[in-house]
Amino acid sequence: MISNTIDQEIKQAMLAKDQARLRGLRAIKAALLLARTEKGQAEEITADGELKILQRLVKQRKESADIYNQQGRQDLAVVEEEEIAVIAQFMPAQLDREAVEKLIADIIAGAGATSVKDMGKVMGLANKDLAGKADGKLIAEIVKAQLA
Repeated sequence: MISNTIDQEIKQAMLAKDQARLRGLRAIKAALLLARTEKGQAEEITADGELKILQRLVKQRKESADIYNQQGRQDLAVVEEEEIAVIAQFMPAQLDREAVEKLIADIIAGAGATSVKDMGKVMGLANKDLAGKADGKLIAEIVKAQLA
């Protein structure tokens, strides 16, 4: 579980006085704690649940960094990008575009999809197979391009 690792990493970051790393780790810990205490939530979060939380944290920070860059606030964008780097360390390695294209082509062939009408079916399979390994926007873009 990531929770135990995060606690150890927070201690090490505090001892090293690494503020950027500490911010990212605390964000992860807060998100996991919030998810664990949500109404209707089971005692423990599954590994898939943790991965979804980490993906959401990275997505939020990317959006914030983009906004800050558009507004010329590089100082704030850097903070978001530092946190992205910390959070990404606890996620599976991201696949490059060519690898995602190949995997999606295999999924399309396996599903027998032939047109854009089959996009929903293909997206479901692709998101399941590529969870945490590729960005959802990239997956959707490639699926749409290959089915068109």
